[in-house]
Amino acid sequence: MTPTLPPLAAGAPRPVRSAPPDTNPLREKAAQLETAFLAEMLGFAGLGAARDSFGGGIGEEQFSSFLRQEQAEAMVKAGGIGLTEVLFRAMSGGDSGNLAGGKDGKE
Repeated sequence: MTPTLPPLAAGAPRPVRSAPPDTNPLREKAAQLETAFLAEMLGFAGLGAARDSFGGGIGEEQFSSFLRQEQAEAMVKAGGIGLTEVLFRAMSGGDSGNLAGGKDGKE
């Protein structure tokens, strides 16, 4: 016999179900490219750079790239800068005119 849950009271909030993750491998690769781009840009912006005083030493320098990578992934999951969609369309052939200069890419 399986236990049953009581019915939700009137006006009670319903459980929120998250959308299924995007399983398109091409879109996942586009998101990975945006993540790599953002991680590099965060590095060039100085995020995770070693401090002169009271810094973490060599350990901080070695692990700052991991922090930048995780922060870039969080940015992409939150919507990113829109690069994933542009890359996805370019890789799938849906927007070749904008990136290549023309329909056949020769203009």
